[in-house]
Formats: sequence, C-alpha cells, structure tokens
Amino acid sequence: MTPLDLTFWRWALAALPLLALAHFVEKPDWRAVLRRWPVLLLLSALGMSGYTLLLYGALGFTSALNASLITAANPALIVVMAVLLLGEKTTGLGWLGIGLGLLGVLLVLTRGELQRLSSLSINTGELMMLGAIVVWGCYTIIARRLDIPAIAATGVQVALATVTLAPFALAMNVRLPETPAEGWSLAYIVVFPSLGAYLFWNLALKTTPPGTAGNYLNLMVVFTAIITVALGTPLTLVQVAGGIMVIAGVLLTGFKGQAKLRAA
Repeated sequence: MTPLDLTFWRWALAALPLLALAHFVEKPDWRAVLRRWPVLLLLSALGMSGYTLLLYGALGFTSALNASLITAANPALIVVMAVLLLGEKTTGLGWLGIGLGLLGVLLVLTRGELQRLSSLSINTGELMMLGAIVVWGCYTIIARRLDIPAIAATGVQVALATVTLAPFALAMNVRLPETPAEGWSLAYIVVFPSLGAYLFWNLALKTTPPGTAGNYLNLMVVFTAIITVALGTPLTLVQVAGGIMVIAGVLLTGFKGQAKLRAA
C-alpha cells in the first residue's frame, strides 16, 4: 500500500470509534469543540496527515530502526521549541543532552562518516524523517495549549484528516488491502497507533510538559531494536553507538537538565 493508501484508511476507520468514545466517555460540548475548528484543522494537518505521510514515505527509503533513531531526536527538538515558543527553561546540562542526542542522530544518518554531511549524501527517507519530527514537534507544542477534552480533540482531528485527505484519495485511486497480511497490518495500525497512541499522547499532554512527554518517544528506539533483532536483522555498531548517545542525551535533557515548566 502507498503512504496515502495507508494514511487515508487508517484515519477513515478510526474516526467514528474515536468520536463515539469521546461522546460516551467525555460527553463534551460539541458546539464548543467545533468552534475551535481552525486550530483543530491545523493540528490535523500536522499530526495526522503531515507526520503520517512523511513517516510512511520515509519507510520506503530507510529502515524502521533508522527511522526510530531519528525520531529519538524529537525530545531534544521539542525542548528547544518549548524554550523558544513557550518560555520553558532548561539548564546547561539540558543543552549538553540535546547536543549529545543530535550528535547520535548524525552518527546514524551518516553511518559513522560525519564527512558525508559536507556532500549532503543522506538518504531521502532519512531527510523525510527529519521533516516528520519537525512536524511532530509543532503538533506537540500546539496541542499542549489546547483546552478541549483529549478524546474529543483527537476524534475531531482524525475526522478532519479523513475529510481533507478524501479528495486526494479519490484522485489517486487509493485501494483497500488486497491480502490477509495487508488487512491485519491495517487493522493493527487502526487499533493501536491510531486509536491508542494518539489518544494516550493527547491525554498525557493535558498534565505533562511537552519536553517531558517527548522523552518517552525514545522508547520507540528500544522497541524497534528488539523487534528488529527478533526478526533476524543484525544491528550495526554505528546504530548501537548512535542509539546509546541519543538515549544518554535524552536522559540528561529530560531527567537532569530540564527545569520545571515556567511560562514566560
């Protein structure tokens, strides 16, 4: 399936369950929720459409492990954005952690040959992943300030993504899964990443600063590495070294270097 196939059906199949869950669990004032449609549309374009299309597109050019290692730079990026846009404060140790994490990502991107940066010989998929984490950072910063019940906000964003992607889906003749493997894969993506991960992420942002929440994204590296090894794909020394640097940087940034959230 193409990135557009997967993105469209993922949100189309998740929209009604999320909206129903919001209606019966949160019982929101839907008129008040819909009055915030401009920011919800922006969040939908960033987190549901933009991030997902970039991620799926990137996986056509780079490995899942490399994609997760690049995603591990997201916490540092979110901290920087939170400092610049929300007035959060961090310490010198925090900045050291950010630098260490970014160096680890560069190590993975260049496969241990940092001189490759001068020739810009980085894989297309890896560049797309860099774009994806910037988009996700923007999503996290904006979503943190959203004063709408989390399930309702997520459901409306998913519904908006379905509507806005529909014309492109029709024009590009998106297709449904054609094999049992594709069908089960799509079902998994609808239930866990679409309903579960986005819902829990937005619930977490109600009580957690963006920089702190972003640190948990690095567990994706751990889970992806475990699955990669379990499926028989060996890890390279550069991937291991880069991953260790990224995680060490996150620990410095999130647990040692970041001060308490203080609004500007």
